[in-house]
Order: sequence, then C-alpha cells, then structure tokens
Amino acid sequence: MQIKFSIIVPVFNRPDEVAELLESISKQTFQDDFEVVIVEDGSSIPAEDIVNAYQDRLDISYYFKPNSGPGDSRNYGMQRAKGNYYLIFDSDCILPPQYLSEVSKALQKKYVACFGGPDAAHSSFTDIQKAISYAMTAFLTTGGIRGGKKAVNKFQPRSFNMGISKEAFEKTQGFGQIHPGEDPDLTIRIWNAGYETVLIPEAFVYHKRRISWEKFHIQVNKFGMVRPILNLWHPETAKITYWFPTVFCIGLLIAVFLSIFFTFHWFLIAYGVYFVAILLDALRTTKSIKIAFLSLVAVCIQFYGYGIGFLKSTIALKIFKQQPQKRFPKLFFKK
Repeated sequence: MQIKFSIIVPVFNRPDEVAELLESISKQTFQDDFEVVIVEDGSSIPAEDIVNAYQDRLDISYYFKPNSGPGDSRNYGMQRAKGNYYLIFDSDCILPPQYLSEVSKALQKKYVACFGGPDAAHSSFTDIQKAISYAMTAFLTTGGIRGGKKAVNKFQPRSFNMGISKEAFEKTQGFGQIHPGEDPDLTIRIWNAGYETVLIPEAFVYHKRRISWEKFHIQVNKFGMVRPILNLWHPETAKITYWFPTVFCIGLLIAVFLSIFFTFHWFLIAYGVYFVAILLDALRTTKSIKIAFLSLVAVCIQFYGYGIGFLKSTIALKIFKQQPQKRFPKLFFKK
C-alpha cells in the first residue's frame, strides 16, 4: 500500500504557534510528497497570512469555518484532505526534522490504522513549560506512557500527535463533540471497529502545553471531569488507576490530619519520600534544580486538578445520575 500523508492542524487564535509548526514541517527530511491542511476554527485572530507565507515551500491548504471545537475541525480537515493517512497535530507542537521519516519507516515495518507518538520538551520552552512537560510524561506521575515508554498493552493516542488511516476515519466517523477527551473516545471506537493502535516511540513532537499554572490547572481539571464520562460511554475501559490522583489528594489530607492531631507521621513521611523521588527524578531528567522544584508544583497541580475533577464528575454521573451534556455543557461543542 502506498501511503500519502496529509497533516491536519486545527487552529484557534494562535497564528504565532502556526508559524513555528509550519517552519518545523518545512524542514522535514522526508523525501516523499505530503500535504498540510490548516483548519481555522472560527478564530478572531486568523493565521491565513502565516499560511500564505509557506505556499511556496509546502503543499498547503487553508480553510476557515465557524467555531465547533478541535475534534470537529480535525474531521473537517480529514474530509477535505487528499492523502490516505492523516497525521494530526495541535498548533502548539514543533516537529523534529526526522518525524515523517520515522513514521514512514515504522508503518512500512508494521502497518497499523492508528498510532500515537510521545511528546518532549524543546530547549526553547519556558521553565514552567518544561516542568509541566515533565509532570505529564514522567514514569512517577503518569506511568511514562506519554513520554514514550514501550511497556504498553493498548496505547491510546492523543490528538496532539496522532496518525489515523483514511479507512479507519471513515469507518468511525472521526472525533466526537466532547473536548477534551475526544481522542480516547475515538481510540476506543477504533478498537471496537477492529483496528489496532500502537505507540511509535521515535515519532515524538515537542509539545508546548499550557504556559501558566492557571491554564494548566484548568486543563487537567477538565481531563479529570472527562474520564468518568468516557467510563460511562465505554465501561469496558474503566480502570482502578484512574482513581489514583483523587485517592492521592484525599490521602494527603488524611496524612496531614493524622500527623497534626494524632502525632502519627508515617503516612506523611511516605508522601515526603514520594515528593523527594519526584524532585530527584525531575533533576535527573531536566538537569535543572529550578525546573525540578517547578516540577513538584506541576505534579501537585496535576494531581489536585485531575483528582478533584474526576471526583466531581463521578459523583454527578454515578450518584446523582446526571446527563454529561447537561451537567458539564462546557465539555461539549455543538456543530
């Protein structure tokens, strides 16, 4: 099978990021033809001028549509793409020069209808971005799956760095209207359609993520609220490990309470050992004491934001039997 790549990028008010992404795409070492499809999702600060500046360097198309969310915008782009294999990125990503070559090599060795790749911190990222990247990819926080670990049974690709064949897209009808959470939802439907997903560790991107603690908290809090909704839709995929951040937060409160009122310090000491392990591992990974301490902050925000969001959503759906779209309307886009 001859693979023709189409790169799909939804954009919302981020022309500067689009410029960086397109510059990295223009420097790919990949020798075969490929196209780039930019879908402007109702932006008030469009990136059309940026895209036009790359017309002589890339086979690139630009579409502007009313705002309907990143999932629907990706579908919009894939419906109009000329290739038979779609590579999906967020606008805040930067591709290393060998990215397309690594994907092509991996798919030639073992073809799959859907794959995901890990993310890494670029040297140009701010210290906070590097700390957030550590928190989201480290083995001690997420099991290392997003950081490129191979010990994964069924990998769930994330839409900041994801590939899907035209056949699988047409079979599943692409992304749904939930956001975030549209990528694991699609992955599960891909599995149910009989396709395989894998991690290609060499196909990594530099992912900027959020640039402030407040935005990072909002992001992970939404991740936490979305997971029980996905468990409701796809109960066969629910795992006890999804409870870890919630249990971590509740356990820390109990440990502090026992230490203050009952002079029982062992639980708090256990938490201290874990935080020291995080600090040392972050120092080893980032080679910066400042980023290592910022990584501790990022991990705490990550666990608190996700854990509280998960608990809130679980109570609403499981105990009060509320409908996700009615209880959490901000998590759903309308076409």
